[in-house]
Amino acid sequence: MPASKAKQADTAQRRTEMLRMKLSGKSVEQIAEHFGMSRSTASKDISRIIKKARDLEIQEAELYREVQRGRLETLLLGVWPDAITGEPKASEAARKLISDLSDLLGVKVPVRTEISGPDGGDIPFSSGELSELQALIAISDQPGAIVPVFEDVDDEDDELEDVDEDGDDDSDD
Repeated sequence: MPASKAKQADTAQRRTEMLRMKLSGKSVEQIAEHFGMSRSTASKDISRIIKKARDLEIQEAELYREVQRGRLETLLLGVWPDAITGEPKASEAARKLISDLSDLLGVKVPVRTEISGPDGGDIPFSSGELSELQALIAISDQPGAIVPVFEDVDDEDDELEDVDEDGDDDSDD
């Protein structure tokens, strides 16, 4: 049988006080002792009030989003007739409103970004070491950044050609 409204109000008030105590730095043990309950019950009550607060925050955000969506759509409806006939100011206003709606609803397509190396060529990338990746990430958002030069690490398995002091290939001798 559901708890009476008075009992529900008492529980809500107790949980709110427990949350205040937790936020002020009290441990779960101290809170449990203050209310004369087990640590487990205090922990569950604190978890429940946090979840309820999170759920309420989500509901408030969704309500705000819907109110804003309605406002933007009303404004869009007002400029739409002139926008579709090509009136420049109305077209620009409609474009901005559609962009705002896309932002609000989270439906914008991500922008693809390409990072190029010197003179628009490939980015010099050799070892794949963490320090190399971090250096490239650090300059990725800087226009005109100079790409660091990384030392190539030769594999020991690579065969080196025999070249004498004058630069001639000795392998055929």
